[in-house]
Amino acid sequence: MAGLYIHIPFCHSKCIYCDFYSTPDLRHLDQLLDALGREYSRRRDEISEKFNTVYFGGGTPSIIPPEKLSRLCAALPVGNAEEFTIEANPENIDPEKIKTWREIGINRISMGLQSFDDRELAIIRRRHSASDAGRAIETLLAGGIRNISCDLIYGLPGQSLGSWERSLDRLLAYDLPHISAYCLSYEPGTALYARMTAGRIKPTDDEILEEMYALLCARTANYGYEHYEISNFAKPGMRSRHNSSYWTSTPYLGLGPGAHSFDGSTRRYNTADLKTYVETADITVIDEENDDQRFNDLIITSLRTSDGLDCDRLDSDQRDYIIRAARPFVADGSVMTDGHRLRISEQAWFRSDAILREIII
Repeated sequence: MAGLYIHIPFCHSKCIYCDFYSTPDLRHLDQLLDALGREYSRRRDEISEKFNTVYFGGGTPSIIPPEKLSRLCAALPVGNAEEFTIEANPENIDPEKIKTWREIGINRISMGLQSFDDRELAIIRRRHSASDAGRAIETLLAGGIRNISCDLIYGLPGQSLGSWERSLDRLLAYDLPHISAYCLSYEPGTALYARMTAGRIKPTDDEILEEMYALLCARTANYGYEHYEISNFAKPGMRSRHNSSYWTSTPYLGLGPGAHSFDGSTRRYNTADLKTYVETADITVIDEENDDQRFNDLIITSLRTSDGLDCDRLDSDQRDYIIRAARPFVADGSVMTDGHRLRISEQAWFRSDAILREIII
């Protein structure tokens, strides 16, 4: 089992919090699609397993015209994927695209809503309104796509606990199979970070963020969602299979500028440069990790999930180290263990970064 990720770096505009590689210049779209096919042909033997999951991320893949997306999929091994996801924005959802998506095998939509408050959406430069978000969900359902995941963000500028609760409740009312909810982060290089350092935006107080997180956990549980990863909630059997591959060390091949790959032992990444990519489709760099870095990767990815870290996968020295390093957190209840697995408790996930800093080598 393996995953295939395709990075589409085009966005009509950039949200102020986004630090993913993207560009608004669609003049190179056809060149990108051709280059993606060439890159796959060159790298197809890196992973021998069948691609059970396919994921179009970005950027905003949903802006690709349906006929062009069909042409790209004809050049890639996407036909037998059990889970085939495309990321979308509400303003790009229409019946024609849905029809084409279903014809080429797309059976899951991951849609960025971020908020159901128009003022909050305007501050972060989203191109859709709250009513657009609702219409997009309804259009997808009417078009026959039921496997929908929607994203929300808490800690947005000017967001209150009350407005967060209203956005969350409005999304939960749709009873979708999957929800992702992220705490806003201020990443260097983003417009959001620049506004913060200039004093134009003040980050939400930690106490309010913790209340938002607690509300999120309680509300999703009441609606029957499983909190299976720090930021992800699924109805039974509806976890994101592709994203789970990143947290379970499943091999995946990443195509496109800025994409990452993992063949089970070696990590690779593509330089985030569209011009170079369309000219050569050969910008893959091996991420030279040492044994300690690989061990840290395993700790960090495993402990962000409800399944936790399987200590039986470790050699004796690693096992002794991790049990010793986790002992203070086991004592205070933030980390749980049954002797074979370590798990960060749901209540402590909100401060998991601080825990992980003390546990990794």
